[in-house]
Amino acid sequence: MNLLPVGIIGTGKYVPERVLTNQDLEKMVDTNDEWIVTRTGIRERRMASPEQASSDLAYEAALQALKSAGITAEQLDLIVVATVTPDMAFPSTACILQEKLGAKKAAAFDLSAACTGFIYGLANASNFIATGTYKYALVVGAECLSRITDYTDRNTCILFGDGAGAAVLGVVPEGRGFQSFELGADGTGGQLLKVPAGGSRYPASPQSLEGKQHFIFMAGSEVFKFAVRVMGSAAEEALRKAGMDKSEIDLLVPHQANIRIIQSALNRLELSQEKCMINLDKYGNVSAASIPIALAEAVEAGKVEEGSRLLLVGFGGGLTWGASVLVW
Repeated sequence: MNLLPVGIIGTGKYVPERVLTNQDLEKMVDTNDEWIVTRTGIRERRMASPEQASSDLAYEAALQALKSAGITAEQLDLIVVATVTPDMAFPSTACILQEKLGAKKAAAFDLSAACTGFIYGLANASNFIATGTYKYALVVGAECLSRITDYTDRNTCILFGDGAGAAVLGVVPEGRGFQSFELGADGTGGQLLKVPAGGSRYPASPQSLEGKQHFIFMAGSEVFKFAVRVMGSAAEEALRKAGMDKSEIDLLVPHQANIRIIQSALNRLELSQEKCMINLDKYGNVSAASIPIALAEAVEAGKVEEGSRLLLVGFGGGLTWGASVLVW
C-alpha cells in the first residue's frame, strides 16, 4: 500500500486567563521563587476558572487550529483528545468537543498517555490519513491539572498548570510532514507518577478523599532520572528512523516539564537553546497540552517556516515516551 504523506496543516492553543505565580505559591506552601526557578525554570502557570473543564479549553484551541488550517469543523473526519483530566469518565472529552464544534461526521475518542499523549495522538491520527481512511483529523492535548493537584504538597503544586493545544492533520506535499514516530512505554514505572483513586481499582470514597488519593503523586527524583534518559534516546531513535542527523534539526519542541531536563536533551542532541522552543516559564507542565501549546507558539512567533525540520519529544506517566520528526 502506498501511504500518503501526512503533516500538520494548522495549529492552535488556549490558556486560561488566571495566572498563578511563584509569589502566589509562596503564600500557600513552604517554597520561594528562587528555588522554583532554579530547580524547574517555571515562573507562573495558568489556572482554569471554576466553570471551565478540559473540553472548554480544547474547544478554544481547536477553533484556532481549524482557522489556521482553513477548514471547517464539518470537514473533520476524526477527533482525538489526549488528556488525563477528562470532563468525566464518559462520554469522552472528544465526543463533548465534537458536539461543541458541530463536527457531525467525525469519529471521536480520548487517549491517555499522560504528557506523551499528544505525540501518541499524532501517531494514531496520521495513520488514518496516510492509509486514505480519513482526510482531516484534529488532535488536541487538553488538561485541567489544577483539578488533580494538591496545593498543600510543595513538591508537585509548583509544577502543573492548565491549557490546551491543537493540530489539524491532513495530506501534505511529498517529502513534507511526519518522517518518523518513536513511541514507547515502561509499565514497571507506573507507580512513580499516578493519581491512585477514582478508577475501578480504588473508587471514590470518604477514605480516598481523606487520604488525598485523587491528587497527583510523583516520585520526583526517579521521574527526573527517567526523563533525562528517555528524552534523548527517544529523540535519537526518531531521527534514526527518519534518516536524519541531529545537526539537521531546525527546532526542538520538547515536553515542558523542567528546564534541566530540556537542557539535558539539548546537550545530548548538540543543539543550541536558540533551536529549542521553551515556554514552561509561562505555563509550567501542562501534560498532554504542553507540546501542542509550544508548537502553536513557535508557529505564531515565526520560528517554523515551510521546510523547517522539527523534532517533537516528550515523556510522561505510564511511564511513556514519544518522539516525532516532521518537515513543515
